[in-house]
Amino acid sequence: MTEPADDNARSAAFYGRRKGKKLRTAQADHLERDLPRLAVDLDTLPGRPLADLFPHPVRAVRLEIGFGGGEHLISEAQRHPDIGFIGAEAFINGIAKATAMVADLGLSNVRLHGDDVVPLLDRLPEGGLDQVDLLYPDPWPKRRHWKRRFVRADNIARIARILASGGRFRFATDIESYAAWTLRRLTADPRFEWTAARADDWRRPWEGWPGTRYEAKAKREGRLPGYYEFRRL
Repeated sequence: MTEPADDNARSAAFYGRRKGKKLRTAQADHLERDLPRLAVDLDTLPGRPLADLFPHPVRAVRLEIGFGGGEHLISEAQRHPDIGFIGAEAFINGIAKATAMVADLGLSNVRLHGDDVVPLLDRLPEGGLDQVDLLYPDPWPKRRHWKRRFVRADNIARIARILASGGRFRFATDIESYAAWTLRRLTADPRFEWTAARADDWRRPWEGWPGTRYEAKAKREGRLPGYYEFRRL
């Protein structure tokens, strides 16, 4: 089957709902009180060291695109207090949940972007990140919607620009066709190298992997996750 051509002129990455069920009172309060101090100010990003986003020194900065309920983002921030994390999520319920967790746990190494991630990617400094995670993105399984998949030429170029040499792009999915789609594009890109040396390298989750609610649902429904890592050359 012939795949639709990537649309490099696309200006936005987010498709779908921005809000689900009504926020709980505590979540709404956290959004109003805490999100302003946690939010990344895009206007101040160009020319600014990313480490300046955080009140304490960090040795590296990582980005998670579409963090969902925030399970992985928060777990990684707790495991690595010396690393700064930027979480991007356009779904307001996910932003509300992450904001509440960051505030309640007192995490100083997390910043949040509650909108389409493309404007953020375009303002991040070249080579400023040592890792980008894209975990269980919407696979848009219908062929007419493939153009909405996040892994495409324009966004691969964006990720390549912001990753430092030796940096990692990590991708997880339980949809075999999306895994194949991503592998075709990343292995054909001279800027990236797939790090897997054997099947277990992509069948087993990464060290410290906390799992996510979506992943648990996929396993219950008989879909096996894959964990793919690519090194920026």
